[in-house]
Amino acid sequence: MSADLSQWQPRPFPPHEILQGRFIRLEPLDATRHGDDLWQELQGPDPALWDYLPYGPFTERAAFDAWLAGNADSRDPQFYAVVEQSSSRTLGLLAYLRITPKDGCIELGHVAFGRAMQRTPGATEAVFLLARHAFDELGYRRFEWKCNSRNARSRRAAERFGFHYEGLFRQHMVVKGQNRDTAWYALIDSEWPQCCEAFQRWLAADNFDAAGRQIRRLEELRG
Repeated sequence: MSADLSQWQPRPFPPHEILQGRFIRLEPLDATRHGDDLWQELQGPDPALWDYLPYGPFTERAAFDAWLAGNADSRDPQFYAVVEQSSSRTLGLLAYLRITPKDGCIELGHVAFGRAMQRTPGATEAVFLLARHAFDELGYRRFEWKCNSRNARSRRAAERFGFHYEGLFRQHMVVKGQNRDTAWYALIDSEWPQCCEAFQRWLAADNFDAAGRQIRRLEELRG
């Protein structure tokens, strides 16, 4: 049954502000403040990082800085730097995009996590902070994740985070001279409470052993 939207009002555009977590915080991207760390973290250690992004890799620092500055000035996409709480190092970035307040729809994308950030609690927390902000604080109805259908790493991440596969958009884009069939995922507001609880339980201190290894998987906690 469809939700009653007779009282629906367009949602606010996301304010570009710091979002605090336990492992990381999300800061509005600043090319000057975050540039040195991002250049170090995003170059070299993971050559596959740029394979499915529409830009990069960058061989010159000047081009990288210009790209960062353009992202920092952008309103949509709205970029955040992922900063480790314990060290204040910037380990990656990600963004809101295709922000549609009138429909309550918003997408997560432009995810670029350095090797030190990948497969860590902070990586999961970054996604959680943006999802919680969209649903609980801004009142959005739909949170999207899209990726190249050949990007197995991104597809696994979407499913782990609780996004539901909605289909394949064939010949959707041309990226770096190649066809992109786009895999479409989304999480909607009625699914968010269960997903939010699972995120919170997974991120809790008692879900990690003394070596920092997870005790229960996020998928298990979602039930």
